[in-house]
Amino acid sequence: MRVAPFPPGEMPAELRPLHDEMGAYIAEHLKGFVSRRDDGALIGPFAPMLRFPAFGRAAWIYTKALIDNASLPKPAHEVAILATGAAFNSRYELYAHERVGAAVGLSDAKVATIAAGQRPADLTEEEAAAYDVAVTLAGGRQLPATTYRRAVDAFGEDRTAELIYLVGGYCLVSVLLNAYDMSVPGREESLPDDRGEAA
Repeated sequence: MRVAPFPPGEMPAELRPLHDEMGAYIAEHLKGFVSRRDDGALIGPFAPMLRFPAFGRAAWIYTKALIDNASLPKPAHEVAILATGAAFNSRYELYAHERVGAAVGLSDAKVATIAAGQRPADLTEEEAAAYDVAVTLAGGRQLPATTYRRAVDAFGEDRTAELIYLVGGYCLVSVLLNAYDMSVPGREESLPDDRGEAA
């Protein structure tokens, strides 16, 4: 990792409210994967957000807005995140959302196929619309009118906007994770994996 996670006991007092807010949101909304070390330091994309708060605070506000205003069906929501993570080959993002995807009812085969950068043949209409939008935008391409219309037909205009902002937010998360080479729990940091076992 190029940026070490920031233990709360070592951070300046003015940073603690941001850390504590992140920790509370993560505990309530982002469950099923390891997001902090035993010393309380947040890992994944939260580490660089805290190390560089001039930019990280704004990134967190965006992330929090995505959490607070989430209304997409949970499987489609996770399909979009997994497809974005796969487009960037972002290992922590895939680690976390493989678990969240399974928790919201995506089959292991579907999750594995998306994480491998491929399109499952058995996507529902909502999942397919989310997948196509995410892969197109995360791939840096213009969103075709037919793909946009399919999403609007599946979700309506407001939730399609949510989908687009979700993909944009997870593009940013992927860039942070890749730029700072953030580790997956149970590997470089000897954190417990999702089974509670150290690597």
